[in-house]
Amino acid sequence: MTIRWRHVVGFFVVLPILAVLGAWSGLYNVAASTGHWKITDWFLHFAMRSSVRTYALGVAEPATLPDAGVQPAAGHFAIACAVCHGAPGEPRTQAMLRMLPYPPDLASVVDTWTDAQLFRIVKHGVRFTGMPAWPAQDRDDEVWDMVAFLRRLPSLGPGEYRELAYGPGQSKEFMVSIEDRIADCSRCHGKDGLGRSALVPVIAGQSEAYLLESLRAYVRRTRPGGIMSVAANGLSDEVVGSLARHYAGLPGLSRVPRSGSGEVARINMEEGERIAVQGDSSRSIPACLGCHGQDRRPQYPRLFGQRADYIEEQLRLFRERKRTGTPFSHLMWNAAHRLTDADIAAVAAYLASEGGAK
Repeated sequence: MTIRWRHVVGFFVVLPILAVLGAWSGLYNVAASTGHWKITDWFLHFAMRSSVRTYALGVAEPATLPDAGVQPAAGHFAIACAVCHGAPGEPRTQAMLRMLPYPPDLASVVDTWTDAQLFRIVKHGVRFTGMPAWPAQDRDDEVWDMVAFLRRLPSLGPGEYRELAYGPGQSKEFMVSIEDRIADCSRCHGKDGLGRSALVPVIAGQSEAYLLESLRAYVRRTRPGGIMSVAANGLSDEVVGSLARHYAGLPGLSRVPRSGSGEVARINMEEGERIAVQGDSSRSIPACLGCHGQDRRPQYPRLFGQRADYIEEQLRLFRERKRTGTPFSHLMWNAAHRLTDADIAAVAAYLASEGGAK
């Protein structure tokens, strides 16, 4: 077959039409949860590196990088950059790791770029990513300070980085008081720890042992939770302990406004009490209060007075083996997987009821 000019012209006329039709159909998956195809990921990074390499040819490098600018650059990095890229002793959050493309750990990649290329990236940013341009485009001196800091970054340990970025004897934790941490928690849990939503657990008055184990599971990222994994990211053991002690010391569960699943839960209150108190041996369902009785086992949560909506949601998660992360999760998988929706609603209504708390 002879390829003529009209074939070439026709191809370039039809190609954009097909591209537009493909985009209009909505069949191309733009979801960030699945990531790019490998060839797409390769092509985008290939294009980015090629662009940076080419435009960096016009960058005039200084004879030496400005060592005096490393400290203020470190301070800026701690405020503006570490939230996405992480820093020595400060891991990136789950939210940042879900970005597409996700921000790289700079300490592991800076050596793959020249000084001029780093300057180009810091000053102008990178399109189609979360990397912004330098806020003051006329301040090349500040950009070179950042390049000097980035060159130092791979050799910095957590202690050296903290001293450089925050000052001697300080860290990110010192910049945020425990009162500030409690204020962050209160956005969802309220100042009283009783929760501001029917699906937010009551943490006031829970045992310190249970709160410690739960928070540590979120910090370790072994207990899934998009909201809590972000809120707990990077918390030190000292802060976790302080938060657990604070909320364990608050008056709690008996003060919670009741909520439930409506008429079905109320009708089956007696069935809920039977399962909670006695279990159901015919279906190998253990009694809830065998472990969750008041202060019987401090590492287990107290359930009497907890909101019914929250209990129902957690039991469903256990039934589906989606709630994990603590040493006792598998016990709840076995306890919950035979519960029906009606069982869950009834048990939740009983545990949340005023009568159940007596």
